[in-house]
Amino acid sequence: MRVVHLNQSDISGGAAIAAFQLHESLRRSQVDSHLWVGAVQSGHPHITPVQRWTWLENQLSRLNRRVSLNYVNLISSFTLDQQACYQRADVLNLHNLHTGYFNYLALPRLTQQKPTVWTLHDMWSLTGHCAYSYDCDRWKIGCGSCPYPQEYPEIEFDSSAWEWQLKRWVYQRSPLEIITPSQWLADQVRQSILAPCPVTVIPNSVDLEQYQPLSAEYCRELLGIPKTASVLLFAVENLGNRRKGGDLLLAALQQLDEATRSNLVLLTFGQGGEGLNPGLKLPMVHLGYVQNARLKAIAYSAADLYLLPTRADNYPLAIQESFACGTPVVSFAVGGVPELVQPGKTGYLAPPEEVADFRRGITTLLGQDLQSYRQSCREFAEQHFQPQDQAQRYLARYHHAIARAQAFKSRRG
Repeated sequence: MRVVHLNQSDISGGAAIAAFQLHESLRRSQVDSHLWVGAVQSGHPHITPVQRWTWLENQLSRLNRRVSLNYVNLISSFTLDQQACYQRADVLNLHNLHTGYFNYLALPRLTQQKPTVWTLHDMWSLTGHCAYSYDCDRWKIGCGSCPYPQEYPEIEFDSSAWEWQLKRWVYQRSPLEIITPSQWLADQVRQSILAPCPVTVIPNSVDLEQYQPLSAEYCRELLGIPKTASVLLFAVENLGNRRKGGDLLLAALQQLDEATRSNLVLLTFGQGGEGLNPGLKLPMVHLGYVQNARLKAIAYSAADLYLLPTRADNYPLAIQESFACGTPVVSFAVGGVPELVQPGKTGYLAPPEEVADFRRGITTLLGQDLQSYRQSCREFAEQHFQPQDQAQRYLARYHHAIARAQAFKSRRG
């Protein structure tokens, strides 16, 4: 079977890392898997960039800004079926279609010719523009009157009702099979314009050999952190991203009592970590943007707790990596996070945006012997994040998509 994954990048961002891990798992299972991406950022084999008409599409984007219909200027997407990657595929596995490399209006053309599975990494496919809707549920009824026009991908003019209608029109003409990493996102799909599509929950996997518990003392020595300190880790792709809650983290840390703060070190990796320091008055070790799995495993293993004060999330890859390294997590009960963090076993969950309770979670866990938590985290990872299990479950859905596409063609014929 030849599987081609269409995604925004090969290694940049959680969705890209998740798709790359799936690609690697499939290849280890003797599947001819290939990545077809908007931005190639690694030297790995079996990766091809999406060919675009960049100059023309940039000119068209100036007109597109007036109506704020994201990505419809990307007319080269209508020629993707002529590219070798598409033609060689037995199954097309879509991933993130936003970020500015693909026009979703081309989906009917692509899906009519190839069995297509779509792995959703956020809510963008369900809404009139945003990747996460927070407390807004207008995506269930047609969007419009958008309360969050500046949320990614932002819109200058409230075109959310138009985009929602366009997406519904596209999906009605596109035979799709949906996969979500979390039950939470699957539940959202069943209430959305994608509801007619079959949906299956398959969690993302983690390379459990690269991400595994290491000696905390050794890792702290490598990072220049005192061995006796209480180490809190905050690590996301962009630490200044409002959705990931850096402001909520700062508020929670500022509420800690002096006795707790006196022995703390805040360890961070991601873009913009230096912006967390003013006013915090805590020792910090900032590693910058990290892609190397070994360095990330060292950081997770050096930490007592991984903190994720997220406002909205699907099935955070960082929590999966943290668990694989045996590090418990303090987070908010949003999206698919409660499917991962089990209070009293693998971490602590606070109600959404309840900073005082998030702070309570930090002090509660730091006051306990974390060895049982560490063991539970690793056990959870071994039970739920096995690459081989993910590959086999995806293969079953690919076969189902092929059979479904053949039946669809027979009905048309």
